[in-house]
Amino acid sequence: MPRPHTPGPEAEPLLVDAETDLRPTREVAAARRTLRAHPALLLIGIVLASLNMRAALAGVSPLLGEISGHFGLSATAGSLVTTIPLIFMGLASPFAPRLARRWGTEAVLLGALVLLFGGVLLRVASPVTALFAGGALVGSGIAFLNVLMPGLVKRDFPHRAAGMTALYTTSMIAGATVSAASAVPLEDALGGWRGSLAFWALPAAVATLVWIPQTVLARRGTHHGEPAATPVRTTPDAAGPRLSRSPLAWQVTLYMGLQSSIAYVCVAWMPTIFTDHGMSKSTAGLVFAFSNMLQMVGSFVVPTLAGRMRSQRSLAVAVAALMASGIAGMLVAPVAGAWVWAALIGVGQGGAVGLALTMMVLRTGDAHTSARLSGMAQTWGYLLAAAGPLVLGAVHQATGDWTVPLTLMLAVCGVLAVLGLGAGRDRKIRS
Repeated sequence: MPRPHTPGPEAEPLLVDAETDLRPTREVAAARRTLRAHPALLLIGIVLASLNMRAALAGVSPLLGEISGHFGLSATAGSLVTTIPLIFMGLASPFAPRLARRWGTEAVLLGALVLLFGGVLLRVASPVTALFAGGALVGSGIAFLNVLMPGLVKRDFPHRAAGMTALYTTSMIAGATVSAASAVPLEDALGGWRGSLAFWALPAAVATLVWIPQTVLARRGTHHGEPAATPVRTTPDAAGPRLSRSPLAWQVTLYMGLQSSIAYVCVAWMPTIFTDHGMSKSTAGLVFAFSNMLQMVGSFVVPTLAGRMRSQRSLAVAVAALMASGIAGMLVAPVAGAWVWAALIGVGQGGAVGLALTMMVLRTGDAHTSARLSGMAQTWGYLLAAAGPLVLGAVHQATGDWTVPLTLMLAVCGVLAVLGLGAGRDRKIRS
């Protein structure tokens, strides 16, 4: 077995992926330096992968009524179409660092895109079980992309990490926006909801093809069966604070989970709420896409402000209030003010997710603890988020309208604000 490479004082330092806390082997590091000599390929790969990180989810929502009607699903069962991907986003997240250690980040990203491609196609197969199994594959693929993409950006563009992070998050939101806006037109053009959903296998296939040469190049020179990376921290005393015993870590985790729950309730049900109140299906899809697009505003402005403030408590209350205002508007005048309510919810959602990700850094003292907190928050956060669409669908089915479900959402916004008051304090997670 080759001995781990330890760079000398004059050697180029190996780049550490802060999201997975791994250090590449000497051969993999050399291959990645070769890859960084061709940044255009990296840039195109990152953008194409990011475009697929939410598109397969956002395109389902405007078609949920047709999908449920085709299979005869109740509101509760129909919510599983969007809930199952979220469950697997939580369940699969902890495996991404382990797989990256064994096979390399590039190979796992390629595998994630293959899972996404296969899941999108499986969802449109005939039996209803294929619809749910495809959702599980889609969620697993997105989970790996969620965990590994930020670290990849920091590793390969260390001096432009902020700009590249903005690029990949913007690409992610753009993919979701286009998917939501085009869902109904694609349904009309391609002969039904199956054609509309299947269309998103195409960008996943293109991204997969772009990542194949990067994956091959990244493992050039390595021996068969040799791990691609080793943990940066190997001793027990280097493990850092026990997050499961930290109230602050749980506040950040629950904040991540509740804001994600609100977001995915909107993904699952926002167009349906509008159509149930008389809006046309195509207009509801556009309103939903508009809300997705405006998330870019919040996701850029709020983290920028958060980084300049010692305490983020006021920001946490502000984004919760924006979402609550939009939800309250949907209770009072869902169709007449739809574009306004969608704008408030979109900006609030973008700000909330940006604040959640920022607090994972601000509440920790080093990259190692930040990466561990990110893994904890994403795993438990997405599992918590998965309950949102399911519970709201069940309550809607039981009550026959959207008044009680939306009132529950207002209560969730209140709890989110309270959690933000705790997670936003000027504190660090300690041992």
